Amino acid sequence: MPYYVYVIQCDDGSFYTGYSKNLDKRVKLHTNGKGARYLKIHKPLRVVHVEEFDSRAEAMRRERKIKLLSHVQKLKLKKSRLRSRRHTTQIRTNKKKAKKNTVV
Repeated sequence: MPYYVYVIQCDDGSFYTGYSKNLDKRVKLHTNGKGARYLKIHKPLRVVHVEEFDSRAEAMRRERKIKLLSHVQKLKLKKSRLRSRRHTTQIRTNKKKAKKNTVV
C-alpha cells in the first residue's frame, strides 16, 4: 500500500505538510479539526500538492524536505507538475458565518 505526502494550504496562506497511508481519511480528520494541532488554528482550505511513495520511510524523508522549504519554495511546489490531479482536492469547511459550505 502506498504512502502519500501532502501539502495543505490554510486560510491565512500558510502551508501544512504531512504524510499518510490513507490520504482521504487523513484529510477528513483535518477538516473535522482532529488531525493536527496546527490545522485547528490555521483552518485548512485545500490540498495543493500530493506525492506517492512505496514506503513509509521514503514518505517521511520527503515530508521532512518539504517542511524545510521556504514559503516561496512551497508556492512553487504548489504550482509544479508533480501534484496529482486526482488528489488535489478542495476541503469543505463549516463556517457559522458562511451561508453555505465554503469551497475554495
